[in-house]
Amino acid sequence: MTRTTITDHLLTSVQMARFVAHGSLRLDAVVPAELNAEALDVLPAGIPPVPYGTPVGQAYPEGSFVRRLIELPSVAGALRSLVGPDPNIDHHAVHVREPREGQAQPLHADAIIDVRPDAFDVQLMYYPAEVTLEMGGTLSVPGSHLRRTNESDTGRYQNLRGQSRLVCPAGTVVFLHHGLWHGGRRNDSDTPRYMFKIRFNPTVPQRLLWDTSDLTDPRVAAELDAHFPWYEQATGRLERYNRVLLWRALTGDADFDLEHWVTRVSNRPLEAAG
Repeated sequence: MTRTTITDHLLTSVQMARFVAHGSLRLDAVVPAELNAEALDVLPAGIPPVPYGTPVGQAYPEGSFVRRLIELPSVAGALRSLVGPDPNIDHHAVHVREPREGQAQPLHADAIIDVRPDAFDVQLMYYPAEVTLEMGGTLSVPGSHLRRTNESDTGRYQNLRGQSRLVCPAGTVVFLHHGLWHGGRRNDSDTPRYMFKIRFNPTVPQRLLWDTSDLTDPRVAAELDAHFPWYEQATGRLERYNRVLLWRALTGDADFDLEHWVTRVSNRPLEAAG
């Protein structure tokens, strides 16, 4: 059997463009069954917290459950593509939706006081067991991550057109941009639902960290130009504008644009000489 490496599992440019547009990336059933079984023993007891800014290698010792999880080739490759090598840990948490608890988590963005226009944290969400619709999988709103809100300001919204409610097989890992609107739904089943979350802070510029061999593929622009049903006629255009700015930062291509969204507002006159 051929041994794969992180390089073999780096994201493509098309996948990165989709993440920039959607604010998330989903890897179904990438965690093996034996690690999922171990998780269901480990997570109920909780994972001890680590101080903000702790390097991954210090936060999760070699051989530990979490370290083995994030070193799975497909997980490590996606992480390397999104935040680069040697990220720090912002925080982690074990989230549990109890059986028939009768309430849901409000729609929110995590710590959205962070307004970096050219960088982002990534949240890994790991589901060790199958999540059915009845179990109240995490709700998210595609394309919401670049619209600045203050954490739970969106909590009054109950349903938005085009929202996604997670239903997934065991061992699924989802990566979220730290600004994506999301919330845990009500668990109407008889089984607890576990989700383990880690927020990663990049320690290097997030520029061209993925497999760029398809950087000129027309599907890159098509992904970046995605439209979502909840967007307004006018304000929704700002989402494309913000995506272009982020893609320029990620690629170093100061001339990239979609339908002149950014170019058409760069018409400031040059300062007069002398």
